[in-house]
Amino acid sequence: MRRFIPFMTSDPVVAVVRLQGAIMANPRGAGLSDQGIASAIERAFRRGKPKAVALAINSPGGSPVQSSLIAARIRRLAEEKKLPVHAFVEDVAASGGYWLACAADHIWADHSSIVGSIGVISAGFGFTEAIHKLGVERRVYTSGESKSILDPFRPEKEADVARLKSLQSDIHEAFIAHVKARRGARLSDDPELFTGAFWTGARSVELGLADGVAHLVPKMKALYGDKTRFAVYGPKRSLFGRVGLSLASEIATGLEERAAYARFGLQ
Repeated sequence: MRRFIPFMTSDPVVAVVRLQGAIMANPRGAGLSDQGIASAIERAFRRGKPKAVALAINSPGGSPVQSSLIAARIRRLAEEKKLPVHAFVEDVAASGGYWLACAADHIWADHSSIVGSIGVISAGFGFTEAIHKLGVERRVYTSGESKSILDPFRPEKEADVARLKSLQSDIHEAFIAHVKARRGARLSDDPELFTGAFWTGARSVELGLADGVAHLVPKMKALYGDKTRFAVYGPKRSLFGRVGLSLASEIATGLEERAAYARFGLQ
């Protein structure tokens, strides 16, 4: 009721948005996507009069497009509302997770957080020998010589690999440009910075990938006062998710996320 009493000031509020999980486009809302998190981000910036927005990030990365869309939404709202944005890395902000962190004006990490992995990766399997041993004949008919690129059931072609690497290079350059635009002169000149390497939170501060070692609540209270309150926003679960009808999708997403976290030694 204090905010309705004249001449009395309300305690400062920091809006907290949780960005958790692998980043992927999924029509059922599993994983972290722009569509799934948009409402939470919009409410965090627009509801009430927060002093700042804090991003609680725990993501091993994923889709570069979804990473870009989410980060762009955060920047648009930050500039519209003229609000400072702080990113707090929990276990990991790597690859697309670090892309999201760079949407903030300041990045804070735990001493042992995993930060970085500024690169692009594609992975898959080849089943050529397996189908031969099973006596299976692969039949593919296309209109357009590139329609069957990187078919896992056919021998790998050098031209296909070269095309994929060209695509990866374009995405990598966009990632590097985003990091440089957001971090600027804070970045070190370490030659491994954009190789896909990753570091602990403490080391990331030395490299300019983060601004300091800090945790969300104490850091925000140090900046905005001991009476700072926190409003936490996250994605709303769909009706299917609430009644358990998306179990198969959740299991598949969970397996994909575990594989993504495992790349950084996290389970």
